[in-house]
Amino acid sequence: MSRQPASEPEATAPGPSAVEMVIVPRSRDLGDGFLVSRLLPFARRRMVGPFIFFDAMGPTLFEAGRGLDVRPHPHIGLSTLTYLFEGEILHRDSLGNVQPIRPGEANWMIAGSGIAHSERSDPAARRKPARLFGIQCWVALPRRDEETKPAFAHHAKAALPVIEGEGTSVRLIAGSFAGRRSPIEVFSPLFYADAVLGPGTRLAVPAEHEERAAYLVDGRVGIAGESYEPRQLLVFCPGAEIVLAAPEGARLMLLGGAPLDGPRYIWWNFVSSSKERIEAAKADWRAGRFGAVAGDAEVIPLPE
Repeated sequence: MSRQPASEPEATAPGPSAVEMVIVPRSRDLGDGFLVSRLLPFARRRMVGPFIFFDAMGPTLFEAGRGLDVRPHPHIGLSTLTYLFEGEILHRDSLGNVQPIRPGEANWMIAGSGIAHSERSDPAARRKPARLFGIQCWVALPRRDEETKPAFAHHAKAALPVIEGEGTSVRLIAGSFAGRRSPIEVFSPLFYADAVLGPGTRLAVPAEHEERAAYLVDGRVGIAGESYEPRQLLVFCPGAEIVLAAPEGARLMLLGGAPLDGPRYIWWNFVSSSKERIEAAKADWRAGRFGAVAGDAEVIPLPE
């Protein structure tokens, strides 16, 4: 998804010893009632592991005849990871890929040295009202891989491992968690998972990764005697024992990983360890050197 100008998340608040920071997003309407809530980057927390961008999309109900329309736009130096709870998005890119994504599936696009893509609602899906709800993340690439060859992979719901517990279910989308590993190709140690907790259940988040966080999709959770509301990003203290308690049930996205190998610059849809590389990407987009997205000619111009 193209990075839209948006205000920083509204506030942070220190938590108990287990929670380092609570990030509350500020939502923006991108048109037709399509709300996007940005959690990362934040002024006091630019990344969690390699996760440099985290947007919650919706939930939005599109009227018949309307839908998502993110025109072709470019990326470098990152991978995009799209995951839906409801609805469908049609992905097209400059490599020639055309792929719908539906709930529980994962679209993993490696931008590397440069790729362009669009994200729209399929024409058939616009014939009747439709809901859209999901998350899109950007995962910054290590320096050694920033110029890797661009690629795209779609992973079906059945291909993503599920870790079942007593009343809990964790779908591992990317990376490693609790002894399991996702089939998605990653470039640095990380984890990203969709956790559903039944009423009265608890879930431990192992300290196997240095940086960890949880986004509350639905429901409330308790940690070390403190209660947290939905639509917040909880950033955990390194090494802390984290046990999530869900008295009435909850759904969370768990994420994190090893800190990246140095700071990253982010400008529009470009992420890089080099300001000069971002300037070159700007010139490439102006000159049309990213390649065309087949069947989707209307592009987003470079911001002035």
